[in-house]
Amino acid sequence: MSLRNFKTSNPVFNGYFWDDHKSSAKKMSVAGIFFKSMLGILIIAAITAYLWKLNEAGTPMKWFTLGGMLGAIVISVLISVRQNWAHILVPLYIIAKGFFLGGFSAYAHRNFPELPYQAIGVTIVTFFVMLLLYQLRIIVVTKKLRSVIITATVSIMVVYIISWILSFFGIKTYIWGTSWFAIAFNVVAAIVASFALLLDFDYIERYKNRAPKYKEWMATWGLLATLIWLYVEVLRLMQKLAIRF
Repeated sequence: MSLRNFKTSNPVFNGYFWDDHKSSAKKMSVAGIFFKSMLGILIIAAITAYLWKLNEAGTPMKWFTLGGMLGAIVISVLISVRQNWAHILVPLYIIAKGFFLGGFSAYAHRNFPELPYQAIGVTIVTFFVMLLLYQLRIIVVTKKLRSVIITATVSIMVVYIISWILSFFGIKTYIWGTSWFAIAFNVVAAIVASFALLLDFDYIERYKNRAPKYKEWMATWGLLATLIWLYVEVLRLMQKLAIRF
């Protein structure tokens, strides 16, 4: 059975990365993914804390944020075409995301010191709630649910890309403001990011102890990508509510 038959909202978990017709004595394990993911989170946290100190000292965060974002995009493209380099590229991706998140959250930390910690807390709680819902089969990942989440994820990403392009022409779209519509968009995006975790859990469960060992880096990439997306959406939502109220 080809792994291409299963799809997920997270592009790093699609069949291209798994159906490479290679065999390996060692197989992907949940413990391996957990260890690599925790290590990645610690690295991101360390870079973020360092950038917060720089920001408090007056160092602009714009280029750290932009550089980290563009670096993560470029590295993601490289991973997609050279997945056998994942053990090198994924750590670089983690570093790039550290710079992005550090710069992105510096404003919130400086103006609303408690917000980033609250956003981290909400992200962690959401992760475990979705994991519990998945493990207890309270929410079952069906083809219909998978299709809905994929469609919603792609739609949100398209909106973000269009909005980002328009910003170069001085056009500020509705998703960046503090209107109720902008807040509602953030709520929907956060919910979709939460449900994307279910698909990632499902994919890992299907192929644990089956996929080659080095695929743990690919799974780590997928989980971190989803968690970072969720954190960003939660933090943006909290910022908007803090500014509005």
